Formats: sequence, C-alpha cells, structure tokens
Amino acid sequence: MYLDPLRLTIALGPLAVYLLVLGVVNLSSRPLVTTGARDTAALGVAVGGLAIVGPMELFFPENAAVHLGGWVWLVLLAFYALCVTLLILLMRPRLVIYNVTCDQLRPILAEVVTDLDRQARWVGDSLILPALQVQLYLEPFGAMKTIQLVSAGPRQSHGGWRRLERALAPALQQLRGTPNPYGLSLILFGLAMMVLVAVAVLDNPQAVALQWQEMLRR
Repeated sequence: MYLDPLRLTIALGPLAVYLLVLGVVNLSSRPLVTTGARDTAALGVAVGGLAIVGPMELFFPENAAVHLGGWVWLVLLAFYALCVTLLILLMRPRLVIYNVTCDQLRPILAEVVTDLDRQARWVGDSLILPALQVQLYLEPFGAMKTIQLVSAGPRQSHGGWRRLERALAPALQQLRGTPNPYGLSLILFGLAMMVLVAVAVLDNPQAVALQWQEMLRR
C-alpha cells in the first residue's frame, strides 16, 4: 500500500513529538503541574496534523483557493486555532498533575490549601475553598500516575485557581517518586512514528516536494 509521505509527515509528526514529550514527562521523578488549558492546547497542536489531512482537506474551500491560492491554508489553520481556543475558554478550570499518586498528593494539597484558605474543608475526594471561590474534586488516572483537580460546579474563580496553581507547583517540587514505566511505551510509540515518517520521506523526497507544491496550489 502506498503511503503519501507528505501527508504522513503532517499527520504523524506533531503527534510523535507530543508522545515523546509526554513520555519524557512521565519518566521524570518530579511531579509536573499544568493547567487544563495548557494541556488541551498541547493536545490540540498534537492532533492538528490529523485535522489538516482529514477535515481540512475533505472540506477544502476550492472557490476560496482560486482567489487566495496557498494562503487559504493560513485561514484554515487560523480557524482551527480559534476552535481550539474556544474549546479551552468553554472548559471549566482544572489542574493536571503528572507523576504523583493520591497518597502523595493529598497531604501536600491539604497543607497548601490550609495556608491559602483557613475555611477549606474536605468532603471525601472533594475540596471546598470558600475564600478562593474554588470547589474541586480529585480525579486520578492510576495507570499513568496522573491526577486532575477538576472544578465542581460552574461558579468558579479563575483567580482562585491561579493562586492554587502558583502555591501547589513549588510545594510539589520537594516530592520525589519513581518514574512511570508507561512513559517508556509513549516514547517507543513516538519513536516508531518518527521512524515511519523518516522512512517515507527519505524513500521518495521528490514526491514530498511535488505534493507540497500541489497542496499550496490548490
């Protein structure tokens, strides 16, 4: 079966880089705290190539391409970026913490929220911080040693979430754990994609150049 090397590169290149970075993060012994917005934005970039060779080419505006030429791709990419941005803006606040278990996180989180809000209280796996106007619950993903602090309810203070992130990130830096073995599988998948792309491109570089010119002339 013939594989289009250009479209294979566009589809798998960003995804391979994303898997490699995620694998390195999971193999680290240090926890990493990020926001749901940044996590979603990174995923949006990772699957951007699939969007280009999928929906963008399937619904390619031929009439607009007659007037704009290759510049129409910038319009499509800008539209995709706006869709991802809109999705991020509509999402409720959350924090994503890599390389940590619930048993490791809870005592540190309890200490941090006590300093931030003396009225903070736990209800099972839910946490209420009245002074920060933040309500959240812990959502663990044990296989990947990842925990999400997910907002509970629509009435949340983004400022309160930012204060929680700024306080929690340095507090977790003192924590050391064991590397997550699943990180190695992510790296292997990313490397396999990289090798597949490299073989396809090196096997027929002239086809890549011709296909690139055809895409820009559409």
